[in-house]
Amino acid sequence: RLHLVTWNVGTASPPPDVTSLLQLDSEGPAMDMYVIGLQEVNSRITNFLSDLAFDDPWSIFFMTVLSPLGYIKLSSIRMQGLLLLIFVKHGHLPFIRDVHTHYTRTGLYGYWGNKGGVTVRMSLYGYTICFMNCHLPAHMENTEQRLDDFEKILEMQFEGENIPSTLDHDVLFWFGDLNFRIADYGIHFVRESINKEHYNLLWEKDQLNMAKKKEAFLQEFIEGPLQFKPTYKFDLYSEVYDTSEKKRKPAWTDRILWRVKNLCQHASKEGEFSEEEQTISVTLNNYRSHMNYGISDHKPVTGTFGLELKPLVSDPFITLNPEGEWSSEHDVLIRYSAVPEFPSSAWDWIGLFKVAFRHVNDYVTYAWVEDDEISSNKDSKQVYMSAAEIPDTGGEFLLCYYSNNFQSIVGVSQPFQIQPNRTVIEKDLTQEDNSWMQKPDNLEPHNDF
Repeated sequence: RLHLVTWNVGTASPPPDVTSLLQLDSEGPAMDMYVIGLQEVNSRITNFLSDLAFDDPWSIFFMTVLSPLGYIKLSSIRMQGLLLLIFVKHGHLPFIRDVHTHYTRTGLYGYWGNKGGVTVRMSLYGYTICFMNCHLPAHMENTEQRLDDFEKILEMQFEGENIPSTLDHDVLFWFGDLNFRIADYGIHFVRESINKEHYNLLWEKDQLNMAKKKEAFLQEFIEGPLQFKPTYKFDLYSEVYDTSEKKRKPAWTDRILWRVKNLCQHASKEGEFSEEEQTISVTLNNYRSHMNYGISDHKPVTGTFGLELKPLVSDPFITLNPEGEWSSEHDVLIRYSAVPEFPSSAWDWIGLFKVAFRHVNDYVTYAWVEDDEISSNKDSKQVYMSAAEIPDTGGEFLLCYYSNNFQSIVGVSQPFQIQPNRTVIEKDLTQEDNSWMQKPDNLEPHNDF
C-alpha cells in the first residue's frame, strides 16, 4: 500500500496536523510506503543554506509524525524549492536496494533549479520503481515548454552501474505541480462547471489530457479520473478561488500519473496480457484533493495505490539478532548470517536504533562488522558492542545491518528490550532521596515586606 502526496506549499511552514492528508485516521490497514513530493518549499538563501546543513522543517515535520508509527525516512532529495521524501515501514527495508537520487534543473535554460524534477529510484522486492516529483513552467501559453521540460527530465541518467533509464523502470510515478491549465473556456464557464460539479465538461480542455492524445511519450502514462475540484488557485486559508486582481482561472495543476513498463511493452503487441505473465500490477484505490488545507494557494492531492508483486527477492541478504540479555552492565553480542551471494564490505556496520528511529543516521551506536567480529563459522558470525555505548535507561530497540555496497539497510532484527542498568538507577534514586536534605549555600532568611 503506497500513499503518494503532491503539494505546492507556497513557501509556507508545515500545518498543525496532517492526519487526513496521510490518511492516518483510516480504518483500513496501514500504508507500507509514503511518497511525499513538495514544490515551492521555502528556498530563500538563508533558509536554503540552513537546510543544507540540517534537515529542512518539512522533513523534520514528517519524520516527527511518521517515525513513532514505525516508518523510517528511506531517502530524500532537495533542489531549491523541490523536495521528495520517501518513508517505509521497517519490515520492508531489507528488500529495498539500489536507492539512487537525481535532480534536473530546467529553469533559465537548465541553469536554475526553481523548475525541474527531483527523482528517487530503487529496487523493491526485485522490481525497479522510480518516483519523479516535477515543477513545470507556469502560465496558460507554456504548454509546449512544459512538455519539452518533462522530456528533458525523462532523459536524465542515474549515476552507477546497471541502473536502467527512467522509462526502463518497471513502474514510474510522475507527479507534482505540472502547471497544465484548462484551455479555451472562459473563467465564468469554468467556475460555473466547478460549482455544479460538472468536471467532465472541463476534462477535454485540460492541457495534459489533450497532450496525452497527441504526444507518444505521454500516452503510456495513466491517471485516475479528475473527480475533484481543480486545485489552483485559491485565496489563502479558504476554499474560494482567486479573488485577487489577476483572478487566475482554476486548473488541475497538481497531478499524479503512473506508468507500468510491462503493460506498455505488451500494448504494442497483439493479444491479451494474461495474469500469469503479469508479475507486477498497480491499482489506484483513491485519487483526491484535500480542501481543508489552506496554507498555500494550491490544495494538496493524494493518490493511494496497491502494488501487487510476485517477489523476485523474498529473502533478506542479512538475518541478525541480539544474543542473550542486553544491558549496559556488560558488553553485548550480535549474531548475523548472510546469504552466499551477499557482497560484504569492510565498511559495513550494524547499528543499534530506537524502535521509532527517523533515518539511517539516527543510530544510538554501531559496530563495524569486520573490526568488531569475535567469532565466525560457515553459518553465522558474532560481533560485539561495548557496554559503554549501550543506553543505561534501557528500552525497546532494534538492530540494522547497513551495506556500504548497496548504500542501504539490508537486514533488520525484531524489536527487543535492553534492560536498564540497575547500578545507575539505584544511584539516581539515592541522589533523589538525598536531594531534599541539601540546603543551598546562599539561602538566607529574607523579608519581602
